[in-house]
Parts: sequence; C-alpha cells; structure tokens
Amino acid sequence: MTSETPRNSAVHDSVAAGIPTALADLGALVRIPSIAWPAFDQTALERSADAVAALATSTGVFDRVDVTRSRIPGTDEFGQPAVLATRAARNGRPTVLLYAHHDVQPTGDDDLWETPPFEPTVREGRLYGRGAADDKAGVMVHIAALRALKEIAGDDLSLGVALFIEGEEEYGSRSFGQFLSDNADALRSDVIVVADSGNWDAETPALTVSLRGNARFTLTVRTLDHASHSGMFGGAVPDAFMATVKLLATLWDDDGAVAVDGLLERDAETPPYDEATLRDEAGLPDGVSPVGRGSILSRIWNKPSITITGIDATSVEAASNTLAPEISVVISARVAPGQRAEEAYAAIETHLRAHAPFGAQLTFTDVDCGDPFLVDTSGWAVEAARAALSVGYGVDAVDVGIGGSIPFIADLIEQFPGAQILVTGIEDPHTRAHSPNESLHLATFRRAVLSEALLLENLDSRTI
Repeated sequence: MTSETPRNSAVHDSVAAGIPTALADLGALVRIPSIAWPAFDQTALERSADAVAALATSTGVFDRVDVTRSRIPGTDEFGQPAVLATRAARNGRPTVLLYAHHDVQPTGDDDLWETPPFEPTVREGRLYGRGAADDKAGVMVHIAALRALKEIAGDDLSLGVALFIEGEEEYGSRSFGQFLSDNADALRSDVIVVADSGNWDAETPALTVSLRGNARFTLTVRTLDHASHSGMFGGAVPDAFMATVKLLATLWDDDGAVAVDGLLERDAETPPYDEATLRDEAGLPDGVSPVGRGSILSRIWNKPSITITGIDATSVEAASNTLAPEISVVISARVAPGQRAEEAYAAIETHLRAHAPFGAQLTFTDVDCGDPFLVDTSGWAVEAARAALSVGYGVDAVDVGIGGSIPFIADLIEQFPGAQILVTGIEDPHTRAHSPNESLHLATFRRAVLSEALLLENLDSRTI
C-alpha cells in the first residue's frame, strides 16, 4: 500500500516541480504528426520515435535505449518504429513494463478543429491537439514519473524498468506480437502498466478491469457487372447501394441492439450511470434517443456493438443518375468480454451471408480481430495501484469497464502469463480521443503522473 514515508513525501514535491517541463515536452510531441497510416508522411513517425527515445535517455534511468522495428508476420514488411528502453532490477526488486504509444489517429476534417490539430493549445484547463491525450500524454506520464523516481532515489534505485512505446497502435499493432517475441527477454516483467485508457471522470481515477474486443473488416457488396442508368433500369435492377442499405439494416433490431445470432453478452453489474450523463459525455442531442437495452453501462461495457465506420460510394458532389454496381463498407464490431473475437467475426459473416438481399455477391477482406480482456484483480499489484491512484487523485479509485478495445493486451497475457497487468489512463469523458478537438485535462495529467510515481516508488521498495 502507499504509505507516507520520507521518500513518498519527496515524490509529491518532485512531481510538482517537474510538471511544467513534462507539459512542455508533451507539447513538443504533439507538434509531430505521427500518423502510422501509409498515406501520411512516415518520417514524422521516425521523428516522434527519436523524440521519445531522447526523453527516455534524459531520465537517467535506463541502461539501454533503442528505436527498433519488428517484421509484420506473413510479410516482408517491418512495422513502425517503437522505443524500447531497459534497466535491470537489482537487490531482489521487481521489474515493471511501462507501455504507451506515440502514434496518433488521423485528424479527420481539419475544419472541425477549433485550433490546428498539431499546434498544442491550452484553454480552460485543457490542452488541445491530436495525441494530446491519446496517447502522448500516456508517454509523458511514464517519463515524468520516472524522472521523479530517479530524482528521489538516485543511485539507490533498484526497480527494474522496461519502457515500450509503440508506433502503430492506432494502425492495428500489426507487428506487436512479433515485437514481443523478438524482445521477450527485455520485456519480461512482474507488473505491466498500460497507460492507454480512461478515468471515471476528470477528478475520479479508474483502473480498467474489462475491455471489449474488436472484429473489424471490409465488406464489399456487388449486384451489377457495370454501372447502369437509373432511369432506364431502376425499379427492375437492384443497385449495390440499395442492397447494402437493406443488408446493413439487418444487423440491429428496432431498439438499435445488435441482432446477430452468436454474439454473446457478459452478465456483470455496472455502477449507476444515467441518461443525462450519457447525453453530456457522448454529445447526444435532445430528441435523439439512446439505443439498446439494459443499463447504459452494460450496453457499453458488456454487450456487443456494431458500427459502420467507413464507406466507399459516390460522393454527394459527384452524384449522378447511376445504379452503383459495387459498394464497400468498413464494419467495426465490439466484442463482449468472454467471447473470442474470431468467433464473433464468424457469427457476423454468417449473418450477412444469410441476409444478403437479391442474391447480392459479398466479399470479406481486411479482417482484423482482437480479443476482449478481463483483469485478475486479486494480485498485490492491483492493490498497490488502487492505493497510489487514490492518493494521487485524492479520491478512491474505481474499477471500470471500457467499451473500446486494446487488443494487444491479449498478446501481452499470452507472452507473459505471470505478469500482473494494470490498465490506467489519463483520458476523461470529454477528451474526444479519435475525434476533432481532442484534449487533455491538465489537472488529470498532474494527478496521473503523481499516481504513477507513487506506484513506482512502492514497487522500488518491494522485494519479490
């Protein structure tokens, strides 16, 4: 447990003194447009990785700091640059693996941003910019906490530390499993801290104990060999857009709940969370009703969902009186904890094939599956993390589920089955990660740094 000791008291002072530098470093990272998608400038990812490596070196903690890549399984390509920094444990202390990622989502429509996405801007207690929260703030929580620990422990620091900052989390972590295999000895640890989740709100810390999985794929619907005149043949010939709309509508029932046989739900209690809170945090306007059934948080944490996240079709600007021969859509499903993602994908594919209207031809490509995650909360590291969060925030930590997915956690569990995994974060319900005007609540950042520094100080005092 986190208790008041001379070193523990020094953590508070060291963290407070280091916050201005940490925020300046965060701003510098946000200025680098490190998007892993091939359509974007890939040299930005290299600059971002180099910047993170320099920050890791500056902590004075590590014996070795490298920027490295691993091969993408089944290809001759290598993944995006990751930072791996290590120091060996001493005097019987544990080793902790600290994870975050330095790549970010594309910005989307820049006109929807109130300030430029890669120009960090502070207003009303929040730092705005792409990656300001997800997940360059996670990177800087690790760096700032390590700086504080090194300052107070000096040469007496005995904790083993591996810092792994990934460069392609937003692009599917294509080389993640291979990276773990290639660097298994360097990454092997007793405790893993994944700083890529969220809190209950801006003041209340959370430990994420469940995550939904994901099954993402591209569906192509074809009904014609070529485009035809909608006036000449409309009414007799099914165009691909018509077939796609009818087919996609079968995925949900009239309440908006998923209507696919074979998708499972998890039966677990959820904390109170009312519709007014949902409307505020999600931006749901008056008059637009929520979808699904059951408690709101059960719909987000414990039930499957299906979202259409992209479509290739004629734009409004280019619309013509034409029957479209082929339409492609990206379908993103979230999988309830307790079900394998590949099993969920198979259920969705079976459903779509069974409901294809007018004999439409379906093609499934770019399938990407990641399993859900449930934390074993019985370990000593979970207790230590809860205590550190409660002290760092001044409010007791709560256990939460997350509707989003961090698929690589299943890879971590498989590669390091003996490690205790802690999923923490710096996002709050108004962060708008992945959306325009992403932001970081600055007070939350300070509390997150203090909490992690307290946790690391606790681990550095523990013998295993």
